[in-house]
Amino acid sequence: MFEDIMQKFEGSPGQQAVIRLLLERGFSVNDDGRVVSGGIEIPYTQVAEEAGVDRRVVDSTTDVILDDEELRRIFQNISQIPSLMDLAPVLDLTVVTIAVHDADEPGIVAQVTSLLADHGISIRQTISEDPEFTDEPRLYLVTDEDLPGDVITELMGLDFVRSVELS
Repeated sequence: MFEDIMQKFEGSPGQQAVIRLLLERGFSVNDDGRVVSGGIEIPYTQVAEEAGVDRRVVDSTTDVILDDEELRRIFQNISQIPSLMDLAPVLDLTVVTIAVHDADEPGIVAQVTSLLADHGISIRQTISEDPEFTDEPRLYLVTDEDLPGDVITELMGLDFVRSVELS
């Protein structure tokens, strides 16, 4: 899907940068062509600065989105999910970051969460990056407690795990 979306902007690296930003941040485009997060409008100048493009590139990108029925359905229905990862140090939570060899392999989240559940470790939040949106997708788990060494060793022993980081 990501490749299909990016192909629609094939001739414009600037528009592709805007699309990537909208997808990464979960920003929508409303009927007026404005970039929004929920009901909050985000000025084109701020979107442009973050994407490293001119404000007019943001404007032309939202025009293309509204003119294409498929893009319109996607970008009018995308939304953000609040993350506990940045709050983890404040709330005394642990973030477990797992890098895998092949993110398209089925059952990764199930195996990791089952392993933690088997050890009685409560998971507050799980976030998995989409392999279509990022080059090296990771699985993030926010837990109530630190992981014991034997659990980390078991995680590292899973065939698909490349690395495990704690923060």
